[in-house]
Amino acid sequence: MNNRSLSRGDAVVIGAAVLLFIASFLDTYTMDYGEYGGGSEGVNAWDSDIFPILPSIFLAGIVGAGLIVGSRFLPQPDREIAGLKLGQWGIALTVTSAWAALWALGGGYGADVGAGLIIGLLAALLLAGVAVATPLVPALKAPLSGGGIGPVGPGAPYGAQQPGYGYPSAGGAAQSYQPTQAVPAAPAAGTGTDPNFQPFWFAVPAARPLYGEDGSPTPVAELAPGTWYLAVEQRGQALVAQTQDGRRGVLQDTSGIQRG
Repeated sequence: MNNRSLSRGDAVVIGAAVLLFIASFLDTYTMDYGEYGGGSEGVNAWDSDIFPILPSIFLAGIVGAGLIVGSRFLPQPDREIAGLKLGQWGIALTVTSAWAALWALGGGYGADVGAGLIIGLLAALLLAGVAVATPLVPALKAPLSGGGIGPVGPGAPYGAQQPGYGYPSAGGAAQSYQPTQAVPAAPAAGTGTDPNFQPFWFAVPAARPLYGEDGSPTPVAELAPGTWYLAVEQRGQALVAQTQDGRRGVLQDTSGIQRG
């Protein structure tokens, strides 16, 4: 697993899911028997007496987080189930988890809300909020730079301190790649190229599809954050890039890219 494929929002989703799992073992409800000469007794989410608290709140949130994070490592385009991508199903489950947790605060049979439900509610709200906001907020969409690689310095790509394909050295030369392989291809019909264009290295802030130069709507590859790619041609706002295995394609979404 390459943690550079995960965003900051994904890291928060993982943390909230772990907190939700821990909360499931704490008291969801407590019953005070003091007026009958007894003490208090608590039940956690795994107790069958309060079913379906476990699947509707805790498991829904955990499974939703798993789908969101797992979808980051699937080839593009994402697999769809009943018209929704796996990541979208994950977001829906996290929202369901938070909704169910809110209703569970009502308790029942004179039971008091326990620490497990309170922590679970906070974790579910955080999980759902970040899951919904990550595709919309640039700060959450930014990829992680951890994994023992160290902080990203000025001019470095997102999470790309580790040398590899398309990694420019301090002097600007490329390691593990020969730019001489990148010979600009003839432009597709209806597109124009910039005669003054100079090839340059760039990194993407998030995974983005690379489409065929023939205009096909099916992606031929996916550019991943944390890797330098070589732009060999510019067509309007789009760039023609080449992957490490020699495949070339058009990057239509060039917003937020970082030049090397």
